[in-house]
Amino acid sequence: MPRRSSRLSALAAACTVLALAAGLSACGDSGSNEPSGSPGAAKGTVVIGAVSNGAARQTTLKVPEVASIRAQLPKSVTADGKLSIGLGMLSAGSAPLGYVGDDQKTVTGSEPDLARLVAAVLGLKPDVKNATWENLFVGIDSGRTEAGFSNITDTEERKKKYEFACYREDNLGFEVRKSSGWNFDGTYKSLAGRTVAVSAGTNQEKLLLEWRDKLAAEGKKLTVKYFQESNSTYLALNSRKIDAYFGPNPSLSYHIARTASTPQATRSAGTYSGAGASLQGLICATAKKDSGLAKPLAAAVNYLIKNGQYAKWLGAWNLRNEAVKTAEVNPPGLPVTNS
Repeated sequence: MPRRSSRLSALAAACTVLALAAGLSACGDSGSNEPSGSPGAAKGTVVIGAVSNGAARQTTLKVPEVASIRAQLPKSVTADGKLSIGLGMLSAGSAPLGYVGDDQKTVTGSEPDLARLVAAVLGLKPDVKNATWENLFVGIDSGRTEAGFSNITDTEERKKKYEFACYREDNLGFEVRKSSGWNFDGTYKSLAGRTVAVSAGTNQEKLLLEWRDKLAAEGKKLTVKYFQESNSTYLALNSRKIDAYFGPNPSLSYHIARTASTPQATRSAGTYSGAGASLQGLICATAKKDSGLAKPLAAAVNYLIKNGQYAKWLGAWNLRNEAVKTAEVNPPGLPVTNS
């Protein structure tokens, strides 16, 4: 997420934010919120979507330890038998990425669930520490946490201090009524004649206004609408006052899953890279630079891709349209000028 304030605020606005556990500080670090790491999981298994309040299909996956990948880890990581995982969503928990679950103590979401899967491959117990966004990076810097799994975008600016193992595309998306016949074809030209809602002050608003101006120069019209909160946006979508809503793909996927069996059902009409037309943005596990963690973390994700657990994880959280074919280490990121 290159623009943290706009991306997470839009995520929070676009989906139902579940209440944070009572007693958690509004800043700083909550410590570990999950005594067992993966609620209800037996050894060699990981439970995906546990206590998720319907945001995911709870799924139990078999994940064996892979000794050859574990052997790539620094001894400082394996010494205590834990993988200390940083999540930066304490003050802005957002389904489906990361939030406190139904039991009011377990940190759930697509991000900590993937971290649990990776930890299982490495033969380590996951220790999730939920902090504010700023303290997520303070935790990595100080060694309190070893790897951040928190919707962190690969940027060249961040590479000055961190190394990345990238596991998911960083996408924006278009949500439409399920009955709509319109789809975004990847270019602004497909938006001609459409009315699209967007949240103010976000990366997606910037893109949409640029596309509106390009269409205007071609004598075509794109109407941009704003609503103060998500309920009003979806009311406008269901009543056909707008054709689509343009927002962060994970939050749209969450809403699509929640409304699938209702008269207000919606669907995805396409995605667009959060990094823009010239680069596919990527979400990555993040560790301190030169820590030696990025390569084994990527190897663990690639094991999950090859053996099917990765696809089941994405499917459980309705994020299939952000799949990567391979987890890369430190691929080209968002340029410094745009970070």
